[in-house]
Amino acid sequence: MSQIIPLISSGTAGPLGVLHLPRLWLKASLGAAGKLHSDYPSCGNGYDQMVLDGLGIDKAAFEAFIADKKPTYPQLEAWILEQSGGSLDKDAVTKLNAAIIGYHHGEEIRKEILGAAGIADDGSIPDAINLNNIDDWTAFHQQVIAG
Repeated sequence: MSQIIPLISSGTAGPLGVLHLPRLWLKASLGAAGKLHSDYPSCGNGYDQMVLDGLGIDKAAFEAFIADKKPTYPQLEAWILEQSGGSLDKDAVTKLNAAIIGYHHGEEIRKEILGAAGIADDGSIPDAINLNNIDDWTAFHQQVIAG
């Protein structure tokens, strides 16, 4: 069975406006189906947990919903709204999105990601969203294109 590298960026939001949520849905869905690349957690401790905490969603309940219902992305957002009483706190979403945008990896991780991609570390790419994108694209190229 294929192992799929999730290529939705953490910088992507769905209709609810929550950054990383589409990527979390993709990873958790692939993980539940046994199709997520082994280098990726289906629901990890970084951005994944930040999103769940920011939305007030229990990790076990989220994982069970994904595994049991196999929701489309709009169905996931509808479920999240149900869990939050029908609406999201706009200030909480703004704060969560700012935390995601503002997160930077440590120097060692930055150097590792940029080095693997053949990009000079000149300090121009400090944020985790772009570094994670580069990491995903490098892994995709190695697995699918370069073989």
